Amino acid sequence: MYIRGFLRIPLREVKVLLANPRGFCAGVEMAVEVVNKVLELKGPPIYVFHEIVHNRHVVEDFQQRGVTFINEISQAPPNSVVIYSAHGISPDVRRESRQRNLTEIDATCPLVTKVHLEVLRFAKQGYTILFIGHASHDEAIGTVGEAPQNITVIESPEDVSRIEVKDETKLAYVTQTTLSVFEAQRIIDALKSRFPAIKAPPKEDICYATTNRQKAVAVLSSEVDLVLVIGSKNSSNSQRLVDTAKQAGKRAHLIDDARELDHSWLKNTETVLVTAGASAPERLVNELLDRLKTEFNADVETRTLVDEGVSFALPQSLKALSVVS
Repeated sequence: MYIRGFLRIPLREVKVLLANPRGFCAGVEMAVEVVNKVLELKGPPIYVFHEIVHNRHVVEDFQQRGVTFINEISQAPPNSVVIYSAHGISPDVRRESRQRNLTEIDATCPLVTKVHLEVLRFAKQGYTILFIGHASHDEAIGTVGEAPQNITVIESPEDVSRIEVKDETKLAYVTQTTLSVFEAQRIIDALKSRFPAIKAPPKEDICYATTNRQKAVAVLSSEVDLVLVIGSKNSSNSQRLVDTAKQAGKRAHLIDDARELDHSWLKNTETVLVTAGASAPERLVNELLDRLKTEFNADVETRTLVDEGVSFALPQSLKALSVVS
């Protein structure tokens, strides 16, 4: 209850289910920590090739602290420090960095590196490789760059019927780590139907965090009227959480932060699921919960489906920089 003027008006009560796991994955935690450590050791200016992770708030915070995000290695002055983003890079980028005598710090997620190594192994064995993912995504660009003559990008089941393969007995696929599990499986099923002998990666490429967050939304969506996903528009894994909710028949919105919450979304809404993409900081979740509590008297209940407990070591390149510093 609260008082507006002389009238006592009851606040609407909304039930909020808070999904766990949510937010930062181990790869993002590691990449963000790398930038923090380089700032601590070297100070600005430092350069990051592409956004360190796909989140506007993370990027803007680092920019305010002296980090410059670049899309071309030529934008980094010779002899400066460059950090590679969590999404991975192609060998061409590494070669250009060395030509400019840059100090390279590699914050590529180990799960992305795993896909790069699979591509290299398949290419060495003479396979044609089908990369399931979004051609314009930073991760796809870096992975394809490992063996561009051997790889074709597949973005949908419809693409499968259009591809031409020289030798169906030497065909393999890998996937982008941040895909919708459901959509990736549709494409994989189409590939296996057309090419029964196609070789799969030794272990699924879609990362544990992407899978866990999608499963949480799929399971918990049945209990709510609305799903709110914290994440930036260029975050593939965040977009996939919205897709997962919509596939479950629920209204869902992707928002960068609490300021984007639209009151009309909560009209005739009793229960809301809140989650966050793997590149979204927890503080943004807390700000959204605070707004829901203040304006909708939200009662928040955390629902834990998986305890992840995953962490990645900092890269050797950072450790080498620590020794030099």
